[in-house]
Amino acid sequence: MQPITVLHNLGVALAAANVDTDQLIPARFMKEPRSVGYGQFLLYDVRHDEHGTPDAEFILHRPKANNAEVMVSRRNFGAGSSREAAVYALVDYGFRCVVAPSFGDIFASNAVNNGLLPAVVEEEEAERLLAALGDAPADIYVDLEQQLIRVAEVQVSFSISPVWRTKLLNGWDDIDMTRQHAHTITEFAAHYSAQFPWTAAQPPESAIISKG
Repeated sequence: MQPITVLHNLGVALAAANVDTDQLIPARFMKEPRSVGYGQFLLYDVRHDEHGTPDAEFILHRPKANNAEVMVSRRNFGAGSSREAAVYALVDYGFRCVVAPSFGDIFASNAVNNGLLPAVVEEEEAERLLAALGDAPADIYVDLEQQLIRVAEVQVSFSISPVWRTKLLNGWDDIDMTRQHAHTITEFAAHYSAQFPWTAAQPPESAIISKG
């Protein structure tokens, strides 16, 4: 995964609470292989009418919105089912950070494992950011090292699990994170085998006899 330290690009405001995973990517699109690009399905039913006609006023249809890397929303973002495709849709669209007062637990975990920063801010701070962004893509600055977000004159801090912060700063997935403890794991395995030698796998007796 690509590490995240500072994001300085365009941000968009999605001023809605309880944006669930079925809104982020409707279930009917999940039969498609990810190779087609899930970004085209992001919030499809929210930004199109029942005939599939795009809503020209929706934020993702505004000029330059396809260049946005940060989305600011309201509480309980990513609630609902555990579908990882909701994160794929955001990442494939080009988003690298979502800012909200709270996230669905599984969504947030999936986000980090796919290089998407779930930045948690206070509700009043989210409202300040939403107001500063307005109804068109605008410049936004997100610093993961300092854990702060800035839009125009509005600057707020955000929180994130220290473990998730480390993973995102380094571009690590769970396996990469485990590898950082390889020496300690190897030492433990050697000590455990020496202390409890009978736990080590042994070849079956038939294999020993055949060698003789």
